[in-house]
Amino acid sequence: MLRVGLTGGLATGKSFVGACLSELGCHLIQADLLGHEVLLPDGEAYPAVAAEFGPGILRADRAIDRKLLAADVFGRPERLARLNSLVHPHIFQRQEELVSQYSAADPTGIVVIEAAIMIEAGSHKRCQRLIVVVCSEEQQIERAMKRDGATREEVLARLGMQMPLAEKLKFADYVIDTTGGKEHTREQTRKVYESLRSIRL
Repeated sequence: MLRVGLTGGLATGKSFVGACLSELGCHLIQADLLGHEVLLPDGEAYPAVAAEFGPGILRADRAIDRKLLAADVFGRPERLARLNSLVHPHIFQRQEELVSQYSAADPTGIVVIEAAIMIEAGSHKRCQRLIVVVCSEEQQIERAMKRDGATREEVLARLGMQMPLAEKLKFADYVIDTTGGKEHTREQTRKVYESLRSIRL
């Protein structure tokens, strides 16, 4: 099975590209979704994160409030690193379990792992190919403001915390530019898919 990484910057369109690849026949694993699952009250990372970050991040029902947790670590690299050390191993474990399941069922298929900080976490090294999704910074700002209800200043602060897209591009085997709209993105994604299908490992 061909393992492909899918990453990019804030609001560049990773999820849309992932959905397109899924429609074309790829098996899609979304690291962000796995991150949500491991932080649920019955999730593997819940006890350690709740103990480390305290009752201030918990809602009345004892579930972790992800916005409060994000606010706790924002702008505090040491706290973010600590959170990642508690959460990432469980995400990777779930990821590997899913890859094994897909590989057993579809040995010649393609599994796409979508993750925002794939390069930063070093997990791109586990993939045989890497797709980086890009768009203009102004589009990132507009999309993130619309999607998240954030202010321009908040979005700029988040962008400032991320690895620049120019740096991520250095790791890319394929680049999909979502600047031109959905149909143009679909066409680029289809061409990348056809190229991936032609790879024989």
